[in-house]
Amino acid sequence: MMSKMLDQEKKTVRTMLRLYCKDHHHTQEGLCPECQVLERYAMTRLDHCRFGDQKTSCGKCPVHCYKPEMRERMVKIMRYAGPKMVFSHPLMAFRHLITGIKKPSK
Repeated sequence: MMSKMLDQEKKTVRTMLRLYCKDHHHTQEGLCPECQVLERYAMTRLDHCRFGDQKTSCGKCPVHCYKPEMRERMVKIMRYAGPKMVFSHPLMAFRHLITGIKKPSK
C-alpha cells in the first residue's frame, strides 16, 4: 500500500516538474518527452523508497537512489520550481518545507 507520505511526495514532484516544463519547455499541458522520462524515473524511485512514512525529503535522505545525472536534473528543477510553489501551491510548498526539516531515518 502506498504511504500517504510517498503519495504526497509524488504530487509535489509532479507539480514541480510541470512548473519547470511549462516555463522552460513551453508546454501548455502535461510534460515534454524529456520531462516525462524524469517523471517516470522519479515515480519509480519513490515507489521503491524503503523509508515509507518515515521518509524525509530526498535532499536530506541518507540513501541517494537517483543516478547522478537524474539527481542533478531534479535539483535544478526543484531550485527553480520550489520558490514558485509558494505562490501557486502554498500548502504543498509548506508541507515540502516541513518534510525537509524532518530528521532522516537511520
